[in-house]
Amino acid sequence: IVYNLLSLRYNSRVRIKTYTDELTPIASITDIYDAANWLEREVWDMYGVYFTNHPDLRRILTDYGFEGHPMRKDFPLPGYTEVRYDEEQKRVVIEPIELSQDYRKFDLNTPWETFPKVSC
Repeated sequence: IVYNLLSLRYNSRVRIKTYTDELTPIASITDIYDAANWLEREVWDMYGVYFTNHPDLRRILTDYGFEGHPMRKDFPLPGYTEVRYDEEQKRVVIEPIELSQDYRKFDLNTPWETFPKVSC
């Protein structure tokens, strides 16, 4: 986590770098900087970093029923569900994604390797 803080009153900048894992929370700085409220909500929503003593830590970019944190490396690229509007039912439908695919071995040789070598 990197905080870039700017104080106009004291004309100074502070950069705070810290490390955490998914089980260790970080103290919120919303009592010092009010603008950190939305930033910390976004970091929690996208990456799953929990901030202790945050006044309103809830999702800000994804739906409230969304599961997981989409910017993490362990989150699958297509997600877990597909959300679409069903014209027949006249409502939004949430369906699980199934991406089952047989194992395929890709031949990574280029077509240029098949040409005979020419000696001069």
